[in-house]
Amino acid sequence: MNEKVLRILEYHKVLEQLSSFATSKPGKQLCLSLEPDTDLARIILNQTQTKNALDRLYKKETISFSSTKEIVPSIKRLKMGSILSQEELLHIAQFLNNVNHVKAYARKETPDIPDDSLDPLFDILEPLTNVSTEILRCIISEEEISDDATPALRQIRRNIKLANDRIHSQLSSMVNSSYKTYLQESVITMRNNRYCIPVKSEYKNQVQGMIHDQSSSGSTLFIEPAAIVKLNNDLKELALKEEQEIEIILSNLTVLCEGYITKLSENYETMIQLDFIFAKAHLAMMQKASFPLYNKEGKINLRKARHPLLDPATVVPTDVYLGDQFDLLIITGPNTGGKTVVLKTLGLLTLMGQSGLHIPTLDRSELSVFTEVFADIGDEQSIEQSLSTFSSHMTNIVSILDQSDEHSLCLFDELGAGTDPTEGAALAIAILSDLHAKGIRTAATTHYSELKLFALSTPKVENASCEFDINTLRPTYKLLIGVPGKSNAFAISKKLGLPDRIIDEAKLHLTEQDEKFEDIIANLERTKSEVEKEKLAVTYHKQEVEKLQKELQYEKQKVKDTKSKIISEANEEARSILKDAKDYADETIRNFNKFGAAGQNVKAMEQERQNIRKKLSSIEASHTIASKTKDNIKLKPSDLRLGESVRIISMNLTGTVNSLPDTKGNLFVQCGILRTSTNINELELVMTEDITGTKVPLSKGKKMNLSKSSTISAELNLLGMTVDDALARLDKYLDDAYLSHLQSVRIVHGKGTGALRNGVHQHLKRVKYVKEFHLGAYGEGDAGVTIVTFK
Repeated sequence: MNEKVLRILEYHKVLEQLSSFATSKPGKQLCLSLEPDTDLARIILNQTQTKNALDRLYKKETISFSSTKEIVPSIKRLKMGSILSQEELLHIAQFLNNVNHVKAYARKETPDIPDDSLDPLFDILEPLTNVSTEILRCIISEEEISDDATPALRQIRRNIKLANDRIHSQLSSMVNSSYKTYLQESVITMRNNRYCIPVKSEYKNQVQGMIHDQSSSGSTLFIEPAAIVKLNNDLKELALKEEQEIEIILSNLTVLCEGYITKLSENYETMIQLDFIFAKAHLAMMQKASFPLYNKEGKINLRKARHPLLDPATVVPTDVYLGDQFDLLIITGPNTGGKTVVLKTLGLLTLMGQSGLHIPTLDRSELSVFTEVFADIGDEQSIEQSLSTFSSHMTNIVSILDQSDEHSLCLFDELGAGTDPTEGAALAIAILSDLHAKGIRTAATTHYSELKLFALSTPKVENASCEFDINTLRPTYKLLIGVPGKSNAFAISKKLGLPDRIIDEAKLHLTEQDEKFEDIIANLERTKSEVEKEKLAVTYHKQEVEKLQKELQYEKQKVKDTKSKIISEANEEARSILKDAKDYADETIRNFNKFGAAGQNVKAMEQERQNIRKKLSSIEASHTIASKTKDNIKLKPSDLRLGESVRIISMNLTGTVNSLPDTKGNLFVQCGILRTSTNINELELVMTEDITGTKVPLSKGKKMNLSKSSTISAELNLLGMTVDDALARLDKYLDDAYLSHLQSVRIVHGKGTGALRNGVHQHLKRVKYVKEFHLGAYGEGDAGVTIVTFK
């Protein structure tokens, strides 16, 4: 992008705002180097990253990258094989700790939170806690290594302390002995890293030792007594050993870091990128900016756009659009009306959008990607000034005409100014016509009436003006697209005190055509204002309708969710009730067995049967299970025959029709030893089971006055059936056999692959009233048969 245009539109000031939100020095540098992009896919990705960072800031607390130290030189030294200093290693540890904090910030609170464009960046980060922990264990500060860095260092420092103590003890005894009269002061001092005592120069021969220094006056000599020379030498040797051990520690830590050079580089680049992205998000939050929509048709539609460098408290939002119904926008009106602000807003927001920055507009504002943005605005001055000459303007315009194409955006401030008005207007029309013929999106400001007429008479060219309040002599900074601007020279002059006679004299020099044109413009302004008010009212009502629609949809969904929840809870309750009924039935069947074993009469068993019916009726009344009955086909009396196999749905019992239905549909069904009264609506037909084998009588001691003897076979043949079909048949057969008081039955499943046999055995393990089962013996069917004994 043209560097001159970036300067004219004050793009660098936006970057300065952006950099103030970066918390690391490298992040600030990245912000200041930001340039507009021309690749739509990258622009949308950058905008998406800004939005996702902004979303995270609204949901969580802010994130800091201030501990992201400049570790690139250290990484270079690692690659060269150099040993890093304490300061460099400490910076790496602090950096990795910051990586850990950022990684924790990115961690999702719940797994159902969707991924966003920042997740791949956060995933790159690896805290390398083993590295940071080891560095911080060994290094306390930039000047101090921990005693616990290594056992050797701990021992050396312990020996240093002992050596110091011995030296202090020796010297303390000297300064407090007869030597005291020779000393300037009774103190112990250091000179050239060796312990000395201050001796008066006249007594230098009284104290044997080495002179290391003297005072500025020469009256004091600093002598290392001969008695502690060896101790000082020992201390010096220990100090050298300490330096060597520290060098080893730093070397080991450097080797540790060398193993992670690639990851350190990736972490660093990612942290700087994240700092930059979150700076964009902070800027968007400060500017109350939005994610612009992008199109490939060269259209711009800025809704309530605000110049980002003006005071947010005083700036007036304005709507600007270009490239849809018209490609050329000519803004006219007085010089103080804010026309230049509109141009700069249009250009600067285009640059910001292509830089991945949100723009200070309402949502759903649109931008297009331009390969170049050209501007001829003032003499590269700020918004408040415009001091350029005609020649400087024309030089810039010639360059723009030469370089621009249909993928460019061109902005001109006071096009054709600085020369004869007639010639300037003619040149302005010719320049704009040339750009318009090439299909170049262009916006230009002017005060020439000729350009207003040009816009009115040329297709896809539109007039616009900046509203001006005559009463206050101040611009409102509202852009009125479709209305050419008035200069308001007479009204402004009168308001400022110019005598009426002069104003009247000036009006005489206006042609009738000029006066009519100004009247037309005034009428257009009034009409435009009225239309805008009506448009605002329609927009408001539309928003209210959309709001009500959303609320209605929300309530509808809420009712739907509640309904689903109720149905789900009801089904769960139904399953629980059925389980209770099944358990109760099993318990009662066991009681029947006891009745039979004890020789109880039919009357007692019938009473127990009535108790079962009452219990099941109570269960059925408490909850109706729609899923069990909605698909059943109701039977007609003509569908039933005596001896027909049926199932009583409410009791889940299988039996045969014992009597035909009466006029109310009531009939008797024989279920094993039970003869029960029911209604045709509670019945469904079942397939007659293929049961073969001999009948077996009830066991001794179970003689009862029953209405009909049991006809259940003691053998069930499952050969040729699938496991699922066989188990369904087996389950019904076992219930009927048990109710018929058979002591044992024979299940024929064959040998084959053993799958059917295994399925039968697994099922038998779950049947509560089965006492035991085993494979048939020789002569009983061998492994192809299972013998089942009931409790």
